[in-house]
Amino acid sequence: MAVLEPRDAGVTDDSEVPSGREGEEGVLGRSYRALSVGIVSVVLLIAFEATAVGTAMPVAARELDGVALYAFAFSGYFTTSLFGMVLAGQWADRRGPLGALTAGIAAFGAGLLLSGTAGVMWLFIVGRAVQGFGGGLVIVALYVVVGRAYPERLRPAIMAAFAAGWVVPSIVGPLAAGAVTEHLGWRWVFVGIPELVVFPLVLALPQIRRRASGPVDDTHGQASFDRRRIRLALGISLGVGLLQYAAQDLRLLSLIPGLAGTALLVPAVLGLLPRGTYRAVRGLPSVVLLRGVAAGSFVAAESFVPLMLVTQRGLSPTLAGFSLAAGGVTWALGSWVQSRARVEPYRERLMTAGMVLVAAAIAAAPSVLVHSVPVWTVAVAWGFGCFGMGLVISSTSVLLLQLSAPEEAGTNSAALQISDGLANSVLLAAGGAAFAALGGGAVSHTAATADTAATAATTATAATASGAQHPAAFAAVFLPMAAVALVGAWVTTRLHAQDRSPSARVAQEL
Repeated sequence: MAVLEPRDAGVTDDSEVPSGREGEEGVLGRSYRALSVGIVSVVLLIAFEATAVGTAMPVAARELDGVALYAFAFSGYFTTSLFGMVLAGQWADRRGPLGALTAGIAAFGAGLLLSGTAGVMWLFIVGRAVQGFGGGLVIVALYVVVGRAYPERLRPAIMAAFAAGWVVPSIVGPLAAGAVTEHLGWRWVFVGIPELVVFPLVLALPQIRRRASGPVDDTHGQASFDRRRIRLALGISLGVGLLQYAAQDLRLLSLIPGLAGTALLVPAVLGLLPRGTYRAVRGLPSVVLLRGVAAGSFVAAESFVPLMLVTQRGLSPTLAGFSLAAGGVTWALGSWVQSRARVEPYRERLMTAGMVLVAAAIAAAPSVLVHSVPVWTVAVAWGFGCFGMGLVISSTSVLLLQLSAPEEAGTNSAALQISDGLANSVLLAAGGAAFAALGGGAVSHTAATADTAATAATTATAATASGAQHPAAFAAVFLPMAAVALVGAWVTTRLHAQDRSPSARVAQEL
């Protein structure tokens, strides 16, 4: 079966240039419409899950008597997703992305159902872990589909469409999840989402089978999975899990799992990421590093924004989540800006500006700890930060595919997502440890019991009277993450390994 392969960066031949009407179409042209709508629908599903589940999670943890294990409901997802990413990279390079994508969507839905029907917290966490494994398979498989099925000129546009897929969920998700949780129960937030998986499967899978199925060549089709990379993937997942456990249990005895996790994590990271990533070597290593720095600093900070607004300013969980809704729109706008052909020569400069906006937004968020500062300041700051993230995240995906040979697209896409997920996990663990060390544990327990605006306001007032408010705990999260984002601004100056050939630039402009 003929496969439309991704272009190698800087290399173009006649077979890679689309001809006729297909060469003039956009991502919603007749040739690409079904595929584009299908895979963007998958992203839409994942986005809605992320926004809706985050709103319902505090209520679920309280009803399952698992507030003490609350952080593991998030870390379980990230930990298993790391293994799924590596497996998907191997699977896609050797068998094509179709199998990994199908299995990932199935696992994602199964995990949601398991969490939604759980009667105890540990089973809920297992469901989140299954869901994370599926999410890791899906995200890497989607990148390989984009690399194989779309010509280079259309890749920025489809990445912008992925970002746009987060707009509606970011606005509707918190409100819908809050309403469903209050009137029907938190379980319906989980068990209702898997029904949405049918549409993208029916629409996208036939197109993926036609355009992007099978190995890149016969040699890769006959090759077995790299067992060393699979072992390293298990090591990185287990190492991250141990580090997260140690960060949540601030006792001297926790040094043992912390050191064990580090011993597993370091060699696994060195083996799975491109050589020179931690040193910000120019080219692909810096692209992979930037993805982790940007995503990790932003996600670690954003995870504490609703908690800060509920406990320090008396907002309800739904309103606290909704205060970040504008970020979905500005993120999509930033991604759209980077997709314009005319800005291609300025991509790296835009990414530098994007990281500066991210750092400024993270640094500005804790200003609402001063009660004279309007609470909407967070929404405005986060809107600018999300615009910067739209510029950066989509651009790292575009640059990675430009710098990857066809037979390396899966492995390199996995490395990009590993950097993303690993940074999320490690920086969340570091932020959580700093938060707990400065008394944030009392704040966390308070937030878990606030279901409505009235109880949130009452709880915040009581917390102030009892001294349970800990603004320093929040500052200890946001300010270091802003510093990490500034490091990302420096990394954006090291993304170019070599100039593209004239033929590649002409092909992209077609």
